[in-house]
Amino acid sequence: MKLYRFLSGPDDSSFCHKVTAALNKGWHLFGSPTYSYDKQTKTMRCGQAVVKDVEGQEYGPSTKLSDW
Repeated sequence: MKLYRFLSGPDDSSFCHKVTAALNKGWHLFGSPTYSYDKQTKTMRCGQAVVKDVEGQEYGPSTKLSDW
């Protein structure tokens, strides 16, 4: 199965750690990162899509992506 996640967070080290953790669990960057201004919190927000192939598993709506 191919899994897809979109990681997002504030423009600080916590976002970088979130992406780094995903990469170390076998996820791969997918596409370009995003960067936008959140008017409500008056902060910049980052986003990055990641994908992962998992052999021998079936995808279903109950698949918990963070477990992979």
